[in-house]
Amino acid sequence: MNNFVTAHWNDVIHLARLLVGIWITFMSFNHQAPLEKPEKVGFSAGRLARLGPWLRAYVDDGKLPFGAVTVMRKGMVAYSDLYGDRDVETGSPAISDGLYRIYSMTKPITTVAAMSLYEEGRFMLDDPIGVYLPELACQKVYASGPFEDMELTDPETPVTPRNLLNHTAGFTYGIFDPSPVGRAMRRAKADFSNRDESVAEVVARLAKVPLCFQPGTRWNYGVSTDVLGRLVEVVAGKPLEDVFRERIFEPLGMSDTFFGVPDDKLERFCQLYTRTDENSLKLLDASDNSRFRAPTDMHSGGGGLVSSMADYLRFVEMLRQGGSLGRARVLGRKTVELMMLNHLPGDMASMGQATFSEMPMTGIGFGLGGAILLDPAKAQILGSTGEFTWGGMASTAFWIDRTEEISVVFMTQLIPSSSYPIRRELRVLVYQALAD
Repeated sequence: MNNFVTAHWNDVIHLARLLVGIWITFMSFNHQAPLEKPEKVGFSAGRLARLGPWLRAYVDDGKLPFGAVTVMRKGMVAYSDLYGDRDVETGSPAISDGLYRIYSMTKPITTVAAMSLYEEGRFMLDDPIGVYLPELACQKVYASGPFEDMELTDPETPVTPRNLLNHTAGFTYGIFDPSPVGRAMRRAKADFSNRDESVAEVVARLAKVPLCFQPGTRWNYGVSTDVLGRLVEVVAGKPLEDVFRERIFEPLGMSDTFFGVPDDKLERFCQLYTRTDENSLKLLDASDNSRFRAPTDMHSGGGGLVSSMADYLRFVEMLRQGGSLGRARVLGRKTVELMMLNHLPGDMASMGQATFSEMPMTGIGFGLGGAILLDPAKAQILGSTGEFTWGGMASTAFWIDRTEEISVVFMTQLIPSSSYPIRRELRVLVYQALAD
């Protein structure tokens, strides 16, 4: 009898957490995204409710510490759910204003900052980056040979901001790359993760590492957006965090997005977990001793931000609405349209290796700062041609579908992002619920 009562009491607690989470998420969106009945924005409530059991299964099976998902359509919240614990060890429940390491979901924000300077004529997309970052003007290109005896050559064309924005510059991530260039990256410690260094210091070391290939000839995921962040600092004449604050965060009311979590918000900072052979949820980065805790000198434009669900929804909705949200205009409509076009000659699969995520690269191109769905049939996924999407190393994700007027943000804290097919499953669950 006691076990029966305990089980049902736990169900009541989980239901209460869900209702409170939905209400606070609704209230925290600054009244710009009212919670509506799904039918009012063209969803089937019953079919959209399938998200709940899916999310709970991941948490209850010990695969995720928690999950937070918000589905918006036509500027209104059609579905919002929050389930699990932000600290598995203590059993502290996830909260709607939790703070998450968004890793590579920083990249679209850096892209927007860069494109706002581009709109002012401060640089052009085809400029040689050596004009702004002279230390990179003489960077060599890997041709052949082992790490101990690499054969290098001169670049046939200079790296440009466009190459940085669409990952065709020739940069890589040393931590994931077993090649000679990846080893050189590791030797140079050019990974933009040391909180006591500046981006400028790391770029100076990166300049001594060769590019993986001739600029523009392949697609390869790497530190291009970190270099772009440094370009933004040089062009703007101020630190990247100041550029973000002035051009994006303050206009959009993003008060919970930063490179370092301040002490007064540390209680809301979620723990980070990893999946191992022995433990599906092993604590990897404690919030009170994290490199993402303020103060930090490292302003990594490629993966350094912490954000909240409400903040990132504002950013995503700004892009979906063509560069503005409410009275704030961050980018011009045509600039956003340019970002969301494919800037590769084909899909990513035809231009190089797949990134380290569960997302296939067939039928998916790359725009400026994010992936573009080119062909749902080739990608073997529900969706609309032209979707703009990306994710983060801790299994976070977002996508924008301007055709269906949909924005979706998913937050959790589990490395690696390839642990489970969360992003693909989430897309199916959202699109199968469309009723109009």
